Amino acid sequence: MDFNQPLWLYIILINIIAFVTMGRDKLKSIKGTWRISEGTLLAVALIGGSIGILGGMCFFRHKTKHSKFKWGIPLIIIAQGILLWLIFS
Repeated sequence: MDFNQPLWLYIILINIIAFVTMGRDKLKSIKGTWRISEGTLLAVALIGGSIGILGGMCFFRHKTKHSKFKWGIPLIIIAQGILLWLIFS
């Protein structure tokens, strides 16, 4: 795999953004301020940031009890893994 390809750059950047977004939402949760919607977090996962969302869930211990995230994010990761395998094989 060539890491200079635009797809890989996109995947890396969207996962960094996803991880940071989970951290920001956790901080907002602690402070009791306006939150990032679950729909937005799931949308970021769907557009390629699923690994970053999962990393944020584990690192920040955030959204780990919500079924949408507990089961949905791993399913999205599997689907995206299959898609990448199909693209690159």
